[in-house]
Amino acid sequence: MSVARRAAIAVLAACLLAGCGSGGGDGKSSPPATAASPSATPTDRSPHGVLLSAKLQMDTARRAKFSYRLGTQSATGMLFWAPKTVLVLDRLGAPERVIVLDTTAYLGGDPATAARLGGRHWEKFATAPGPAGRREVPYSAMVDRLNPMVALTAAVAAPDPALVGEQQTADGTFQHYRVSLTADAYTAAQTQLSADRRAALRAALGPGPLVLDLLLNDKDQLAEVHRTGTGPADPVDDTVRYSEFGGALSVQAPADGDTADAGTKSLPPLAP
Repeated sequence: MSVARRAAIAVLAACLLAGCGSGGGDGKSSPPATAASPSATPTDRSPHGVLLSAKLQMDTARRAKFSYRLGTQSATGMLFWAPKTVLVLDRLGAPERVIVLDTTAYLGGDPATAARLGGRHWEKFATAPGPAGRREVPYSAMVDRLNPMVALTAAVAAPDPALVGEQQTADGTFQHYRVSLTADAYTAAQTQLSADRRAALRAALGPGPLVLDLLLNDKDQLAEVHRTGTGPADPVDDTVRYSEFGGALSVQAPADGDTADAGTKSLPPLAP
């Protein structure tokens, strides 16, 4: 590795460790993030250097719209990964919407939920405190499969990232990168997650190796990640696409008068 490459990676890694994006918050949508400064762009354009740049760009963006196909399930929505977790999920074929605001989840918004709840359209769930008194993010297993920072953290940890080449899609022209790593390495890299969340992610990925195909736009933002592997029972074949990075996206909790409190009752499972 050249001196210039080591220096660029060291500077970028130091910025990430210093917390360029993550921080405290109240679980509501936050104001639009400012674009990364030119000085934050690494001069190293090797595959590893570009993936580090992508991680910094997405850490700065903090939010995006997404669409996904996880196995046989498809959905669209919005995800805020910093400073707090916010998720809006509309699953194909499912009438109810899922909204996660930090440690609280709301399910419903459809006529069937209103009929079941006597006119109120939303059911509110709060996660129970863990042994240390900390509440976990509802549907965290889904969040961790959708979060671009999780995928990029694994990609940066991979030993031999490669540039596959330029790829044209209906959304434009992207640079296609590919990394291969074990499921153990994928989850071990996620030091920002709790041990329980790493274990759940490891179980979802299965025992075998994983391949990540990542499409980056001309700003080094992650536009698409395709994750394949052997899976726990059936093969893992996930695709998540991102757009409107750091835009003026907002999410509001449903009105109290239209909400029935379910307390810490178990959340209904989300497929897959």
